[in-house]
Amino acid sequence: MKKTILRYGLYGAITICILFLLAWYLGKGLSYSGQEIIGYASMIISLGFVYFGIKHYRDKENEGKLTFKKAMVIGIMISLITALAFGLIDVVYIELINPDFSTEYYTHMVDEMKNSLSPDEFELKLAEMESQKELFANPLFSFAIMALTVFVIGFIISLISSLILQRNP
Repeated sequence: MKKTILRYGLYGAITICILFLLAWYLGKGLSYSGQEIIGYASMIISLGFVYFGIKHYRDKENEGKLTFKKAMVIGIMISLITALAFGLIDVVYIELINPDFSTEYYTHMVDEMKNSLSPDEFELKLAEMESQKELFANPLFSFAIMALTVFVIGFIISLISSLILQRNP
């Protein structure tokens, strides 16, 4: 089971890193919302290895049998490896590749709010964003948020995959 988790976790990690770098390179002219869609699509594609890892374990290592619980453990562990890789590459991107990203994104969000909110609502939201600005600039917080995002999606994919692939003896 450990070899399956490690293999498919690394497949997911490598895939999410490659897709992240491709999106960064090819998506430079895209809007933030377009980049966000590509980001979530990359997460889902990379987490597809959860399904294949669980299936591989059931069919090749466990004689076609698999309990829901064991399938969930396998899926969650594969998701965790992929999530940690994504959190790490996000920090590398924000700290080394594009250190101005946080400032650019903050400016974009302020401009977007200014155009879509009333002056009173804008002031409230701006004050809220200002109070959180330092927290979001912390690389550890960024790592945690991005890894948690991928992990939650991976948990959902693990749940669905476990329900589909379970085969009780």
